[in-house]
Amino acid sequence: MDAIGGYFELELRNGEHYHKAALRLNTVRNCFEYILLARKYTKVYIPYYTCEVMLQPLHRHHIAYEFYHINENLEPEEVIQLRNDEAFLYTNYSGLKQSCVESLASIYKKQLIVDNAQAFFAPRIDGIDTFYSPRKFVGVPDGGYLYTDAIIEQNFPIDKSYDRMFHLLLRIEEGAEKGYSFFRKADDSLNDLPIRKMSALTDRILRNIDYESIKKQRRRNFETLQKKLCSSNRYSWNLSDDTVPMVYPYYTTDKLLRNHLITNKVFVATYWPNVLEWCSPEDTEYALCNHILPLPIDQRYDEKDMDRVIELMKNV
Repeated sequence: MDAIGGYFELELRNGEHYHKAALRLNTVRNCFEYILLARKYTKVYIPYYTCEVMLQPLHRHHIAYEFYHINENLEPEEVIQLRNDEAFLYTNYSGLKQSCVESLASIYKKQLIVDNAQAFFAPRIDGIDTFYSPRKFVGVPDGGYLYTDAIIEQNFPIDKSYDRMFHLLLRIEEGAEKGYSFFRKADDSLNDLPIRKMSALTDRILRNIDYESIKKQRRRNFETLQKKLCSSNRYSWNLSDDTVPMVYPYYTTDKLLRNHLITNKVFVATYWPNVLEWCSPEDTEYALCNHILPLPIDQRYDEKDMDRVIELMKNV
């Protein structure tokens, strides 16, 4: 029985999940693993331009995989003929490739797997296995949402997240730099976790978020950057009415710009360093890894912050 009385826990309201109808698991890579096991796939086609952690479930279950190339528009170069026991994985890059997802769904149908880790607010296409990563968009230590009609009849245990929270708490009181090493430690702790249900802590935090406000602010920040930077960006992004991006992808050949931004406390990631090992310098993905700067546009920031980013980029 739950205790009555005693000290208080972290006070969080009992709201609703954004993805109410999804299965709630402990990590995105385990959402992928769940699909692989439920569908009994023997081979998966996977983009070169992806995070190396996506290979973990394939290695763990000895499932064959083959990489495919994407073009400069971040779309597959060719249509692959699949056998009945094969799947095609596609990433909705930065949440800006929903139209490509829809096209691929018409081609591969139920054999398409959509990686919406970078597209938390993108709608799921009926009948298409799709997963989402909340921690790419809000402050949670783990968790993944999965839509699938292939259900594994197994009672998975509930994960625990309290020991992955320190970096989230430390950033509030001490700033991003102080918490980064703990973030890396928490991130590394997700490697090779077995499939579990989402922790009670992550579940509760995700039911405590104003998602509509997040959507509006991300779109505003993206459009501010697009207005000021589109002339120097190789990509010209146009937001559809329901698109909510993760970042503003800025393609530059300026080798000094990334370090300049980081030195001035605008932290831009590299998606993904493993791509430089998987691909050759002549490949599109190699260039994307080196030249795309994912500029932050999330709900913590406003137009003043976006103007600061723009000024930094003009004064390298």
